[in-house]
Amino acid sequence: MAKFLAELLGCALPSKGASPMSESKSHSRVGLKSSTKQKTTIFSALASEKPLSDCKNEQQWKPSVYSSITPVCFTSPLIEKPVGQESMPQTPPFSAMFDSSGYNRNLYQSAEDSCGGLYYHDNNLLSGSLEALIQHLVPNVDYYPDRTYIFTFLLSSRLFMHPYELMAKVCHLCVEHQKLSDPDSEKNQMRKIAPKILQLLTEWTETFPYDFRDERMMRNLKDLAHRIASGEETYRKNVQQMMQCLIRKLAALSQYEEVLAKISSSSTDRLTVLKTKPQSIQRDIITVCSDPYTLAQQLTHIELERLNYIGPEEFVQAFVQKDPLDNDKTCYSERKKTRNLEAYVEWFNRLSYLVATEICMPVKKKHRARMIEYFIDVARECFNIGNFNSLMAIISGMNMSPVSRLKKTWAKVKTAKFDILEHQMDPSSNFYNYRTALRGAAQRSLTAHSSREKIVIPFFSLLIKDIYFLNEGCANRLPNGHVNFEKFWELAKQVSEFMTWKQVECPFERDRKVLQYLLTVPVFSEDALYLASYESEGPENHIEKDRWKSLRSSLLGRV
Repeated sequence: MAKFLAELLGCALPSKGASPMSESKSHSRVGLKSSTKQKTTIFSALASEKPLSDCKNEQQWKPSVYSSITPVCFTSPLIEKPVGQESMPQTPPFSAMFDSSGYNRNLYQSAEDSCGGLYYHDNNLLSGSLEALIQHLVPNVDYYPDRTYIFTFLLSSRLFMHPYELMAKVCHLCVEHQKLSDPDSEKNQMRKIAPKILQLLTEWTETFPYDFRDERMMRNLKDLAHRIASGEETYRKNVQQMMQCLIRKLAALSQYEEVLAKISSSSTDRLTVLKTKPQSIQRDIITVCSDPYTLAQQLTHIELERLNYIGPEEFVQAFVQKDPLDNDKTCYSERKKTRNLEAYVEWFNRLSYLVATEICMPVKKKHRARMIEYFIDVARECFNIGNFNSLMAIISGMNMSPVSRLKKTWAKVKTAKFDILEHQMDPSSNFYNYRTALRGAAQRSLTAHSSREKIVIPFFSLLIKDIYFLNEGCANRLPNGHVNFEKFWELAKQVSEFMTWKQVECPFERDRKVLQYLLTVPVFSEDALYLASYESEGPENHIEKDRWKSLRSSLLGRV
């Protein structure tokens, strides 16, 4: 994981073979032409200055690109809102959980907690002892924590303790405070508190389902759920529904990981394939999908599929460190379960290498130029869709040295559209142009009238960097030992925005043949790319000539 972070944070473009992007000279910020007339462009949404509206209810988990299993809905609470004084807060969508300054105002202070180890300023919870924050998470007869607090604390608490340790404490407090273990407890009190406890468990299992791959977590969950279900028939049905949803989500995740492992194990280098199969009968991307707009849509399918399987906790677990106040605990390395996040970054690198491979493969110069123009059109459509991750991967692939050195090929390409795309993704001023476009896409998503307009797929490596520097720039604990909760409001705000984006269902029709090609076709290694580049347009200096000879000898067995 350390190596993964070092590679990710050490450069503007994650693809290891990529050269820095060239800066645009004099392009203005332009909204690229759309492939469909009716859609709202990102920049028109940004310029509209309409107030941000709350998103509609979260989208359902979409069917997998890889399988026939339909993941479970990410729904509103299983417990219906009771009427009267015992009613719980409404569960808002993620986009409504945080205001522009980082978190909702005036939601968290209660009379019982104002002096209970929690520190407020202007009614905003800023810090507290870990034990007080845990107490604040657990509902009682007169209190239920807002979903914003639940999400923020469940996300950040893993910096200080294992999720199973937190679950054990929550279960203990629920039993102790509400006397669920006492068979003589009043049924009326049970009727008031049981829905709130079940609501909290539902929030946890829906938002952080991967925590429950730990047998200790599942054991505590089942124990507390059993206590609740022993009350009334309604509770038994709700508990059963919650457990079934959780099990289906975990089953879908396991199947997804199995498919990723299978794809990874069966991957081969393109050069190896070429040695056994003549190039004349090799397929390229244009023969599989001649329409660049269709390819952009299929890339969006893959992006949303992989985004959907990234748990919010993976952003925190990627950067977690040892808690300085707990000398008994080892570093959190065993808890760094970030496989889906890493798989998504690996997909970015694969797409970059696929683009470079497809460009370097053709023997004829005009075919290479045609391939470059094809990918420029694909990238432009990705921009219009709001798929910035595929857009950056394509630009990264075209800026890799084996591609950028093909001067005779580039001389045949009309580069005006590519220059505009590079301008939009220019890394200068901390990716100012991209961040402006991202805000436009987010604005369009919030006011969308169609599923297509809801799509926002951020440049993922930059999102991780932003979260990393937020984590590094602020201490987890204050000098008095309190948890710095103000920091975690900001962290949760960034992650919750991602949660909204990843739940969007892809509106485009799947093309399984194209998806299969994108996910499984062999690509060149970095050395093979250089060799193909030198074979297409010969070395220009002694350094390149020596490398060409070395590569021919090592890869082809030729002198």
